[in-house]
Amino acid sequence: MRLCVLGAGAVGPAAAALAASRGHGVAIWSPSGRGTAGIEGGMESEGAVTGRFALRVAAGLEEAFAGADAALLAVPAYAFPALLPRIAEALPPVLPLLIAPAASLAPLALDALMAARGAPAGRAAIGAMATTPVTARRRAPGRVFVATVRAAVDVAAVPAAAAAEMGALATALFGHASPVAPSALGAGIANANPIIHAVLALTNVTRIERAEEWPQYGLMTPAACRMMEALAAERAALAARFGVPVLGLEESLHRANGVPMGPLAEMAARIAETRGAVLGPAEMETRYVTEDVPYGLAFYLWLARGQGLAMPVTEAVVTALEALWGRDLRRNPLLHGLDPAGVGVALVSGYGRG
Repeated sequence: MRLCVLGAGAVGPAAAALAASRGHGVAIWSPSGRGTAGIEGGMESEGAVTGRFALRVAAGLEEAFAGADAALLAVPAYAFPALLPRIAEALPPVLPLLIAPAASLAPLALDALMAARGAPAGRAAIGAMATTPVTARRRAPGRVFVATVRAAVDVAAVPAAAAAEMGALATALFGHASPVAPSALGAGIANANPIIHAVLALTNVTRIERAEEWPQYGLMTPAACRMMEALAAERAALAARFGVPVLGLEESLHRANGVPMGPLAEMAARIAETRGAVLGPAEMETRYVTEDVPYGLAFYLWLARGQGLAMPVTEAVVTALEALWGRDLRRNPLLHGLDPAGVGVALVSGYGRG
């Protein structure tokens, strides 16, 4: 197939290399233009995907979409508010789009934007991937290190009935299994990172502020893991209100790192032993807080208000992080115009689809 990848940080180029390694033609576009500098001649991939792969660099969205059979949006959640309106304006109605990860109801927000712009009722589905098909780091402008190729990624869709179709598309592009999630909400709250990262930030804030080196898995101590498990229990109760399953933290770590299932702290210690010192953030402007709280934990609280559900531990963690970081961490423009009490119906049928 011909795939266009929107996003050129680390995951976008790595996913592009993975798709190209499977024989697909790939175009890549950077919202700022900076991410594609240096890869005009192709991308060198190391790690779990090895080789040099030809990628076509697109100067604009229209050029990226031209001739494509599918699209993948792979940008941080904080980029969605500015980027989704641009995509809604340019996305061809027949082109299926996968969002990875589909944080904070991004597929539903995009569907609402397209409906408001008069997109036809029979337009292609929007896929909601629970996480990215790869984990990666950009080593140089023309080189990316692919740390992990996922074995499985849960996939949902807007409208919900298209989940199997979008899962098959993701599997064809990237090779992973695509268990069907019942709605984009399941994909949107399945990622364990907001819980794990928020607690790590909270319990290691002085290390972050002092720019110290600290091993994040090594510091998932039993006490930190108890707080993570309390947050996970509240998230599971929220998911149950919407009738969607959600993986426990242990299963998420098992899928991502291949370590045997067990108590969370023991699994983290095993990851630290096998992968070495995976360092936590060393600056206050870290996505562990600036992305994972507004588009993760605070998003859960927004949903919970619509259901009349109390999430006291989540509320306390968000409040504590706001005090530590000295800023509002609940602002999420993706949710403007969406009704938390009525989101269940929209997840099934989308907006303006008949």
